[in-house]
Amino acid sequence: MPLKNLHPLAGRPLLEWPIRVALATPEIDRVIVSTDHAGIADIAIKAGAEVDRRPDHLASDTALVADTLRDLIARLREQGETARYVVLLEPTSPFRLPDDVTACLTLLHDGQLDSVATFMEARLNPHRAWTIEHGLPRPFVPGAVPWLPRQALPPAHQLNGAVYAFVADGLKPDTPAVLFGKAGAVPMASARSFDIDDANDFAVAEALLAAGAVPLGDFA
Repeated sequence: MPLKNLHPLAGRPLLEWPIRVALATPEIDRVIVSTDHAGIADIAIKAGAEVDRRPDHLASDTALVADTLRDLIARLREQGETARYVVLLEPTSPFRLPDDVTACLTLLHDGQLDSVATFMEARLNPHRAWTIEHGLPRPFVPGAVPWLPRQALPPAHQLNGAVYAFVADGLKPDTPAVLFGKAGAVPMASARSFDIDDANDFAVAEALLAAGAVPLGDFA
């Protein structure tokens, strides 16, 4: 969906949702939006964020988020920025709260970790997944019994994309993602672990908000 970060959700551009959370998180000192799009930059500034002009070679759909962050951190260091930690809040996960960000930063600092991310209960437990080879199905996890009741399955979680926090100087040139090294996990409720990718997701998110099904408090 082109320029989905400009699309409104509950009357606000999707981009504004993470900016509001970041500004309301006491531990965050600077809120920076990296973009090469004038419209996104304009909304970011109006919402209270700084804007960093993303280099052209990092503005494609195939560019890695980690590469963009490495470039940004390097340039901020050249400008004298001394922040120890970086938080990544992608607009496509609008239902995070400041408390989620604080929990990640607290675990990162107190646990002396390299990185932390938010997780949710896996939508499909790996023990219920299958692989099909030559038309023949077999459990994806060797030895798994897909027929077990949910309560008997081992717990499984997945990244929900809402919050990533990491040691800024730990993001080395050969680090492919922002969850790295000695990593920690902060659980988030499935009701707020919603990822927006297309117009259908926007419609579902609007319906959930209208029904009061997402516990967001003042951020609804």
